[in-house]
Amino acid sequence: EPMSKRQRKKLLKQKQWEEQKDLRRQKRKEKRQKRKLERQSKLDSSSEGNDRKRMRREVVPSTLRLIVDCSFDELMALKDVKKLHKQIQRCYAENRKAFHPVQFYLTSHGGQLKSNMNENDKGWVNWK
Repeated sequence: EPMSKRQRKKLLKQKQWEEQKDLRRQKRKEKRQKRKLERQSKLDSSSEGNDRKRMRREVVPSTLRLIVDCSFDELMALKDVKKLHKQIQRCYAENRKAFHPVQFYLTSHGGQLKSNMNENDKGWVNWK
């Protein structure tokens, strides 16, 4: 069956793509290794230590307290409960990174929100 010019071009491009797959894979691998070596050299050369653990020591806790009351989750639609869960996760994560973290509390945590957190984020039980 005769092939159109467009089909021939498409087949040719596909063949070239397949032939160059190993080359692309090798380039990606080399690039990854190069980045890894750069990161290691940065860590070795920086005697000050800008890594997270050392920065974490400089943290001064704040006297502020943030309390999130979750007692109204039965009045929310499931979509809103999921959004609340994401917002709480974000607040917790940002608070952990902060130089002056506030004391973060969840109250009346149960119902839909708790079940959603149990099913989508098993690590919340380890939150401090």
